[in-house]
Amino acid sequence: MNTKLRNTGFVTFFLSGICAISSGVIVSILRDRYGLLFSETGTLLSILSIGNILASFLAGFLPLRIGTKKTVLLLCAGYAIGYGCMNISGAFPLLALLFLLVGLAKGCALNTCTVLVGQNAENRSRGMSVMHACYAAGALLCPILISALLRVSPSLPAFGIAITGAVLWMIYLCTDLNVLDRPASANASSEASSPSAQKQEGTYAFLHSTTFWILTALVFCQNAAEQSVNGWLVTYFKDQNILSGTLANYTITIMWGATLIARLLIAFVLPIKNIYKALSIMGVSLTVLYFAMIQLTTPVPASIALFLFAFAMAGVNPMAISGVGKQLSAASMGILLPVAAIGAILMPGIIGFAADSVSLQSAMALNLVPCAGIFVLSFVMYRRTK
Repeated sequence: MNTKLRNTGFVTFFLSGICAISSGVIVSILRDRYGLLFSETGTLLSILSIGNILASFLAGFLPLRIGTKKTVLLLCAGYAIGYGCMNISGAFPLLALLFLLVGLAKGCALNTCTVLVGQNAENRSRGMSVMHACYAAGALLCPILISALLRVSPSLPAFGIAITGAVLWMIYLCTDLNVLDRPASANASSEASSPSAQKQEGTYAFLHSTTFWILTALVFCQNAAEQSVNGWLVTYFKDQNILSGTLANYTITIMWGATLIARLLIAFVLPIKNIYKALSIMGVSLTVLYFAMIQLTTPVPASIALFLFAFAMAGVNPMAISGVGKQLSAASMGILLPVAAIGAILMPGIIGFAADSVSLQSAMALNLVPCAGIFVLSFVMYRRTK
């Protein structure tokens, strides 16, 4: 266990939380500034998720060709470059390219931090919960940072997030990431059948696991539901006049404040004996709470419903990924994270196009589908393990 690499995963995931979750606030600022349509806004969020899925795939397999460190530095530069250039123009093709770069950085940071912490934490489940708590802490701070910069100039928020992305890149530059190129099972017994067979068994056995694919589908639903809320909630609250102006930006603070509290409780206080029973309870809770949230039209009840929804959602991703168990590796994450990220691509775009056709409130109701999917898949796993 390398505590330095584990702590690097914690710190960089905190910074990635600031950069990644800022996209939901920044896209709302860009929509107001450049007069983007709902469909264009949703497409930008989907393009960000396309970058996320592409980066997760590349981060799983590109290191085999150029090494882990070069891969991470190449892809994670997208935070600084993407946000840094968003003030150049409101031309949609340019914004699409920049959101793609941000997505590449987000996906690479997620994959890298998952492996850093997953392979170097004494308790994998607790380590993953702490890592995601760090992400939540960064997400909690991003609206405060953006609102402070917005008071100075409309162009400063994107620039400030770009600087944060540059700091994340510098930390990776100073870290020996190439240690991840060495197989974790390098000291395995020489009694194994053969090096090539051992590599095949250790690296690709997860592809034959039903549990792995059910968990992948579960994270798919979680990504779809969470990214839709992260990307659309600020715009939704403004559009419905639930919260207005910069105050709407703080809905992200409410959401990630609840997420941070829940993840810390899961990591250090709550005794989770059966993760699938816990996930089933979370699934039904967040579905009911999301339905309640989109029915409310006044600030305080809507904010309370959002807080409780985020609290129920908080443990889904880290607990589902920890369920992968011994099969957790760069290769397995290179499959699970990209496939699951398709949910984050589809739902924001679907909501955007539905909003232009019907209304944003009706479109947001579509997000109930992945919310319910979290419960169904968790319950299936609970029954299988029981």
